[in-house]
Amino acid sequence: MKKILKNDFLTIEADTHGAELCSIKHGGTEYLWQADPQFWARHSPVLFPIVGKVWENIYRVNGKEYSLPQHGFARDMEFSPVRQTEDEIWFMLEDSPETLEKYPFRFRLEIGYRLSGRKVEVMWKVTNTGTDTMYFQIGAHPAFYFPDFRPETSGRGYFHFDGKTGMEYILVKEKGCADTGARYRLEMDGEYLPLDIRTFDNDALIIDNSQVRKVTLCKQDRTPWLSMGFDAPLVGLWSPPGKNAPFVCVEPWYGRCDRIGYTGDISGRDWMNRLAAGEIFESVYYIEAAC
Repeated sequence: MKKILKNDFLTIEADTHGAELCSIKHGGTEYLWQADPQFWARHSPVLFPIVGKVWENIYRVNGKEYSLPQHGFARDMEFSPVRQTEDEIWFMLEDSPETLEKYPFRFRLEIGYRLSGRKVEVMWKVTNTGTDTMYFQIGAHPAFYFPDFRPETSGRGYFHFDGKTGMEYILVKEKGCADTGARYRLEMDGEYLPLDIRTFDNDALIIDNSQVRKVTLCKQDRTPWLSMGFDAPLVGLWSPPGKNAPFVCVEPWYGRCDRIGYTGDISGRDWMNRLAAGEIFESVYYIEAAC
């Protein structure tokens, strides 16, 4: 079921399925990818309770093995709409017998969207409703149309990182997991990262260690098209390798996939978040359209 918010600049839609943001429009301009399955059949899924993959699709909690698919289960579950005002809407998902079979922690996940001028604020609230320490990751995966996309050309525009240069990234290499032993330097043109049909040949670029907190997608002439700001310590940049897709993803993450070969307890996974019983995690990121 779709829910709609409007203001003088933007109209957004969010779906109770996955609490997924599925449209950001200014007039007749759609910014958010419209989920053509030829390339990628999602818009902006929320990744919970993991980001990426666990090694061999298995992870361990206190010696017991569990299985989770890539990016967890929240993106494929039905959320309850819990409240809506003129400029804000909230959805909620709680643990169930189905989730406890895959993820043995009790939780409440609340996802909110707020319109503020040209910004869409995306709000996350994770509550540990159980009695044990809860381990989790959460991330965003919004996909945005390239503003100057022409399939017969190679250029796709630029990323700007709020004036930062010299950033490093890692890659996903084996069975969907990260090679943490190899780091690469982004090949910048001044303060800009050129984007073309080959940029993501090696899959997602994972920029970690809080190197960047704002990413702007720019047109071919470097005019800003859309910006994202966040406090997350990692951001993934991705477009489907080898598909000449007309979109790119900017993904703020509190967590990432396992490093290659990791078989330890969930508590020792890289970039895990911890909540004691009754504790709450809250975060906000924003998408700002240059309309």
